[in-house]
Amino acid sequence: MADEMVLRAQRFVNTTYNNGATLGISKLEENGRTGWPVMYALTRALQYEMGITALSDSFGPTTLGKLGELYGKLDETTIPSANFCRIIQSALYCKGYDGGEIDGKYNDRVKAAVEKLNQNMGVSATYPGSSLWPKVVKGLFNMDAYVTVNNGSDTIRSIQQWLNGRYILRKDFYVIPCDGHHSRDVAKSMLFAIQYELGMADGVANGVFGPGTQSGLRSRTVSVGTTGVWAQLFTAAMVLNKRNVSFGSFTAAVQSAVETFQSFSKLPVTGKGDFQTWASLLVSYGDQSRKGTACDGVTKITPARAQALKDAGYKYIGRYLFNPSATDLPEKQIQPGELATIKEYGLSCFPIFQTWSRSADYFSYNQGTADAFRAIEWAQFHGFKAGTIIYFAVDYDAMDGEVTDYVIPHFRGVMRTIGENSGYGVGVYGPRNVCQRVADAGYAATSFVSDMSSGFSGNLGYPLPTNWAFDQISTIKVGSGAGLIEIDNNIVSGRDFGQSDFNPGADLGGLDTNLDKDAYRSMMLQDVKTYLESIGVPETGGDGWTDKDWATLGGISNTEAFNAVVDADWLFTALARQLKLRKALIQAPVLWELRKLNPRDFASDAAVMSGAAEDCSTGWGQIWAWVTIDARNYCMQQGIINGTPLTDADKRDVWNKLHDDQEYNVRSVAYLTVYNAHQLGIARPSLTTSLADAQALLARYNGTGDAAAQYGRELIGLYRVLENYNALSRGN
Repeated sequence: MADEMVLRAQRFVNTTYNNGATLGISKLEENGRTGWPVMYALTRALQYEMGITALSDSFGPTTLGKLGELYGKLDETTIPSANFCRIIQSALYCKGYDGGEIDGKYNDRVKAAVEKLNQNMGVSATYPGSSLWPKVVKGLFNMDAYVTVNNGSDTIRSIQQWLNGRYILRKDFYVIPCDGHHSRDVAKSMLFAIQYELGMADGVANGVFGPGTQSGLRSRTVSVGTTGVWAQLFTAAMVLNKRNVSFGSFTAAVQSAVETFQSFSKLPVTGKGDFQTWASLLVSYGDQSRKGTACDGVTKITPARAQALKDAGYKYIGRYLFNPSATDLPEKQIQPGELATIKEYGLSCFPIFQTWSRSADYFSYNQGTADAFRAIEWAQFHGFKAGTIIYFAVDYDAMDGEVTDYVIPHFRGVMRTIGENSGYGVGVYGPRNVCQRVADAGYAATSFVSDMSSGFSGNLGYPLPTNWAFDQISTIKVGSGAGLIEIDNNIVSGRDFGQSDFNPGADLGGLDTNLDKDAYRSMMLQDVKTYLESIGVPETGGDGWTDKDWATLGGISNTEAFNAVVDADWLFTALARQLKLRKALIQAPVLWELRKLNPRDFASDAAVMSGAAEDCSTGWGQIWAWVTIDARNYCMQQGIINGTPLTDADKRDVWNKLHDDQEYNVRSVAYLTVYNAHQLGIARPSLTTSLADAQALLARYNGTGDAAAQYGRELIGLYRVLENYNALSRGN
């Protein structure tokens, strides 16, 4: 929502500083909405008015030091100019405070706003009155909130204010937000606070959980009856880890909550704030001297290494299903005979799936679907049995917005595919926030937490996920000689024990591969177009189309239909590999139906959407809902896919999915191909299906009778063109 005074602040910057050119920035958008662009501009303006020549978005040490050097504090007696005051007034408005009229006067309204700001920050006892001290100014020129926002906790806000008030005069402690939410800044401020209370001097205290801090905490055990600052710090840490205790003294209620936390975290249940409990509350990896009973690594488990791990107390080993690199980390992927060794030595294995997964742009619904199909295939190849949980990796510091926009859709694709096409379960590997968000969305049964990455924003300020199975806390070496192996040391919750017995494994030979688009796409398109034109299908038009209808309704040309199918090659390939049939059997009808969409199809869709009709063929594959229900139910009965049997009552929901979700539609084409073999009484389609059976299956896709037979004759030629390039891509 636009704010008139924020709008005036934006106009002030633009008119005073030559549309931003004086400040080295672009003109501010005058929209009345606060945000980082406005705060950066005001920061630069402040620097400019103080005579700083190297302007920056950052309110860093130079800006802070110059502010103290020139003015000490800001008030009606020290503000150097009207524009300087207007900058302060503008910043107040951008933070939600009354900045007067942006008139360059440090008047009573400004003073009242500053007093309120100091109170909200928790520093009014240190900075009484209406003056702005340098650290408060620094806190003013950012996007931190000093009131509870977005359903924040009032208890957390009181802790934030307490920290600000107690430590604001320490050199390296700056005002933290007082918004009722735990965060990276709050987590670091807690470490500073502990270091200060341990007696560390300014310049020594650094907010890092290092040896000195750990040594000091070992003698700071708190328990029932403890009061004062150490009880306050401990209860604050409990609250920030979402434990329902009162901030203050260590009471019997706190002891009970500590016991619950220790049990949840698999710590010794002492009911005291001992070192290991302090460590687990303050940093994601906790006490790294803890030895877990699970590990993961990129090194083959040989008999010697298996014995070394077993001797060291390890029971559960995380290993990778697949390694996309042929040269990097050659033993990362489970090696031949390795699972047999794990079984022989009485160990278990939990599988991890990762290709890249190190940036937001990797993640999407389609990528999640593709990853899940590949994970199923590799899990079956290695011999993992139904019930195994596969951990899909998010191996970077995903910001919360990226989790929403990228990671959650990715895992929706993973869960849908794993659920429909296998007996496996879904786990997530990643920072705490990622794991909890994916679990809360219902897309992961368990979490494998990358807690060693303690600096990740997704770990700082977030508690251990509620469904954690493995907690990765340190990298260590185990064994010696031939048994020497480097591992990541993991704590085990008991929610997943991996697998200790395995199937013989599946054969992946002869399956289709992704199309070699660089080598074959252009030639394949030309051959498809030539074939279609040879049977009377022009590049555009035909089949009842007028030029006007083609332009307004959006007819699909031969080239466009081809491009749609090839762009979705990953899906056709994945389905063909999963069902162990030739993907041209799925591609041919989809490409054909896309090209043959006509005004009658659009009218039929509109009739169903309006309620005038109950069903029609729709979507990429032009499938009827009732046919899809029959095909999916058959595949469920045969154990080919999983799901709840569909009934006539599901028809509209199925139709909507066929119409709106191209992946659901293409999946249904694949399942219908299998079902049609049953209806024809021929063998289920396979890698060796004959051309005669392929033509019969393609004909049955359009029903029965002469029209269907003609359909089969037309599509078998298209099938042969597509299969020619699919065979070239797989090396046949």
